[in-house]
Amino acid sequence: MKKLTVFTPAYNRADMLHTVYESLLCQTNTDFVWLVVDDGSSDDTWEVLNSFKNEGRLEIDLIRQENGGKMRAHNVGVRLAETELFVCLDSDDCFTKNTVSDILKQWEKVSGDREIAGIVAHKGRDEEHTLYDAAFPEIETDTLSGLYSKGFKGETTLIYRTEILKKHLFPEIPGEKYVPEDVIYDEIDREYRLSVLNRILTVCTLKDEGLTDRAAELREKNPTGWYIYYVNRARYTRFSLLKIKYLSHYLRFRPVAHEKIKRDNKLPLPISLMGIPGAVILAFLGKR
Repeated sequence: MKKLTVFTPAYNRADMLHTVYESLLCQTNTDFVWLVVDDGSSDDTWEVLNSFKNEGRLEIDLIRQENGGKMRAHNVGVRLAETELFVCLDSDDCFTKNTVSDILKQWEKVSGDREIAGIVAHKGRDEEHTLYDAAFPEIETDTLSGLYSKGFKGETTLIYRTEILKKHLFPEIPGEKYVPEDVIYDEIDREYRLSVLNRILTVCTLKDEGLTDRAAELREKNPTGWYIYYVNRARYTRFSLLKIKYLSHYLRFRPVAHEKIKRDNKLPLPISLMGIPGAVILAFLGKR
């Protein structure tokens, strides 16, 4: 039994998967399985993946499904994973050659603490520089939200106990394909901490072009997913300007969210009222 599942969701990534594959072939520790979910690709993604599997150089599990979005693909991967640990490696990123080794060495140190859900490490623009030159606070363990509240402004590689992820799957919303990842991470934060590993494990290609338009599109097409995000953030954030911001967005998304989810996820009226001024401003600006 391998120790780690490296999960990759892939949608029309035939031209990019070679980079991911090569980074996994170069790992100094091979105690992992590569689990890839082809999320209904219309290009040669499936054929490329099978060519990798047929080479027999890595243990690779392949799943093909109708297009349902990254979060549904993630749920499939988590349900099928049999390893102790689970990490997501997107199809346009790659690992450093010591990533698996670094994960397993760190896990050996902390796995006995059942209050530790996993490991948090850096993403980088290369192997020497973190994204946005971000640095972790000098701390051994924390929640993900705790790191950001202490001033961290980068992006993270997250490795979780698979058993915990199986209990915290992404909501699957009819007609929508996206839910902000923090919906799940916030849930886990309320029960567990993460071991902080001050190393770059994932190298990313920054794509600033169209980022704002992409974010606007996600919010427009997935209002219920964003509603869930804001209702949870508003519920658990201490009273502050940030809480009022979340309440404002909660009120803006509420009219367009699915009725059942609204009934099951709502805030008390006195708290909701605090978000009205901000919601009015957002409406005036044409934003949610």
